Amino acid sequence: MQHIGKNIKRIREEKGLTQQSIADLIAMHRSNYSRVETGDRELSLEAVGKIAKYFGITIDQLVNLEGEIPQEITIEDKSLIEQVKLIQELEPEEKSMVFKMVDTFLTQKKFKDFFQKNVASL
Repeated sequence: MQHIGKNIKRIREEKGLTQQSIADLIAMHRSNYSRVETGDRELSLEAVGKIAKYFGITIDQLVNLEGEIPQEITIEDKSLIEQVKLIQELEPEEKSMVFKMVDTFLTQKKFKDFFQKNVASL
C-alpha cells in the first residue's frame, strides 16, 4: 500500500489541503502522517476509508488512482438519466435528503397550481 500515500498526497495538493488537515481528519500527528505520504508508514483501513470519503471517492479509486482526479460535479448540465444515476451513488442519508427536497418542491407546485386554478374560477 505504499503508493496510496502518493495518491493521497496528489489529491491533497490538487485540492490545496495541508498535511495537517488530513492528519486531523484521521486523528494522527502530522509528522506521522507525513511518513504515510512518503511510504514509510501505512494507514489503517478505517483511516483510508475516512480519507476516501473526505475526498468524495471510493477506497478502490484512492488505491488505484489513475488519470485525472475527480472534479466537482455539476448536476444541472447532465441528462435526467445521468442525474438519477449520480443521486443513486449518494449515501442513503444523502439520497433521503435529496428526495425530501424534491417532494417538498413538488408539493409546493401542486398547491400553487391548485390555488391558481381555483382563484381563476372565481
